[in-house]
Amino acid sequence: MQPFTTQLRVRHYEMDALGHVNNSVYQHYLEQAAIEHLEHLGFSLDVYRQLGGVFVMRRIEIDYLRPAIAGDTLEVRTWVQEMRGTRSIRRYEIRKHGNDRLLVTAEALWVWVDAVTMRPKPIPDVLLDAFVQMQHS
Repeated sequence: MQPFTTQLRVRHYEMDALGHVNNSVYQHYLEQAAIEHLEHLGFSLDVYRQLGGVFVMRRIEIDYLRPAIAGDTLEVRTWVQEMRGTRSIRRYEIRKHGNDRLLVTAEALWVWVDAVTMRPKPIPDVLLDAFVQMQHS
């Protein structure tokens, strides 16, 4: 399966006292990449509303390997490793644009929840079918 890639430019206010991207900012980058990936597949917030649910991040594990600084253009790659029941496991890699050295790797557990009750419920078939299609492309 081909990972989805998006780019972003690191902003000055995302720096910590050492002049590097603050570790907490990387989670925002990862969430944005996941949203853009699903939008690329046709799953916008309007589609989520029609399906009566939304993905929420339940757990994330991030390995910080190298720093990024303000002005860097980053490439965030993401792909769904597994999707079944109520859960989706998504993997990530972040690199500086034009450089193969990893800055960050991560794995997140996303859960499909009912939009009203916020309780987990089975991932709709239309999303599962899209995942199967991703696996074969």
